[in-house]
Amino acid sequence: MNFLAHIYLSDNNKNIMIGNFIADHIKGNQFKHYHEEIQKGIFLHREIDTFTDAHEIVRKSKRRLHERYRHYDGVIIDIFYDHFLAKNWNSYSTIPLQIFANNVYEILQENSEILPIKSINFIKYMIEHNILYNYQFENGIEIVLKGMNQRTKGKSQMDLAIEDLKLFHQDFENDFLIFFEDLQNHSIKFLKNYSIS
Repeated sequence: MNFLAHIYLSDNNKNIMIGNFIADHIKGNQFKHYHEEIQKGIFLHREIDTFTDAHEIVRKSKRRLHERYRHYDGVIIDIFYDHFLAKNWNSYSTIPLQIFANNVYEILQENSEILPIKSINFIKYMIEHNILYNYQFENGIEIVLKGMNQRTKGKSQMDLAIEDLKLFHQDFENDFLIFFEDLQNHSIKFLKNYSIS
């Protein structure tokens, strides 16, 4: 899953959300200086990634892309699934998406002094393009895919994946709706049972 889903699944807890957001920029066990709840968010992020990669519905989605994009198929599906979360936002939250996104940007900016430099740089990009809100629109997804393709120096050809989103839109959305219910339940269970060893 991509940024919107990770943040949404953080149980409305500011520290868990921060941990969930920065987790990709934390190597190994370089998190022990963080608040306990931020550590919890880092572990939640890793659990979400593990659960997602192993889920048969996600694998089904990736198979539609694998021939064209190979090992980038999972990155693209993460972005597609955030699109469908944003598109169906009102089914998952009573807080309007723009308000939710603005709250997230504010929390991250207020806590920038404790964030990894890569996270800080990405926040600037997120706010500039209002990524969390614009995930719901195909042109918003296209901007993200083009950015990802630039980061791979064009090797991934992820900018072309907007064509696949349009072609298999309903199939991907159906996959997301089934998978995300499982992921929500798994995340709730993980947070309930989590303890720092």
